[in-house]
Amino acid sequence: MSSLLYDAQGPRAKRRNVLLTVVFVIALAALLWWVYKSLDDKGQLEWAKWKPFFDGTEAWTTYILPGLKNTLIAAALSMVIALPLGAVLGIARLSDHLWVRVPATVVVEFFRAIPVLILMIFGLALYSEYTSVSSDDRPLYAVVTGLVLYNASVLAEIVRAGILALPKGQTEAAHAIGLRKTQTMTSILLPQAVTAMLPAIVSQLVVIVKDTALGGAVLTFSELLAAANTMSSYYGANTIASFTVVAVIFIALNFSLTSFASWLERRMRRSKRSTGAVLGVDKVDDVNAAEVGGSYGTGRGGGTI
Repeated sequence: MSSLLYDAQGPRAKRRNVLLTVVFVIALAALLWWVYKSLDDKGQLEWAKWKPFFDGTEAWTTYILPGLKNTLIAAALSMVIALPLGAVLGIARLSDHLWVRVPATVVVEFFRAIPVLILMIFGLALYSEYTSVSSDDRPLYAVVTGLVLYNASVLAEIVRAGILALPKGQTEAAHAIGLRKTQTMTSILLPQAVTAMLPAIVSQLVVIVKDTALGGAVLTFSELLAAANTMSSYYGANTIASFTVVAVIFIALNFSLTSFASWLERRMRRSKRSTGAVLGVDKVDDVNAAEVGGSYGTGRGGGTI
């Protein structure tokens, strides 16, 4: 049966698709078998290398859980700081005032262009030379600083793009009832833009969680990946087993984050708040007549941010 999107396959096309499917399945099975044989020949599938994770709690309490705790602390601090900072920078880039827009643009473009690892290294040097932060806390501070500066800049662009993607009629309607710029942004634009921006924001939060591993690789920050590296040496070079367990933990963390975000997005779309603010009759009556008659950015109704 044909549809508007594609034509029905003929006998030759069906045979070709079946053949390609069989070839792909065989190639995938061969690849998996090669991986299995390679690991087995190297002794990486021996029970002795996987036993510490399933028999006893020493590996978990000594290495994995402390590393996971540090990873969660660094990621949580970075998210809590980067999200509002990114929102402020993104809104500042939309300002009509040059003295607000230009500095915000410079900050965003500067830190967005620098690799996050370099920002972490500079942060560690900064805390070592110019602050009294203890040597034990410096790696955490440096990791959080690098993650915040880079990801806040990226989130700022997400916020700016989300707001600009809204129909201009939303802003014009707000102007028509006399709302100031701040009121338009907080009551009309942001509630709608957040729903559209949420997938991109969550993707960036996942990046934050994964990038904490850079601190363990370079700055001796004892996060999850660094704990796995130390653990693999302690338990007889069980590198594959250690990093497989860590990979599964990272997958579980990020899957939980994306699942929560999907639930939140569905809830926001069902909520009236996700469609923008609605002014009641009492609110409309309170709007000053001079503000209603004024133009956007001028008169009493032209308050600016």
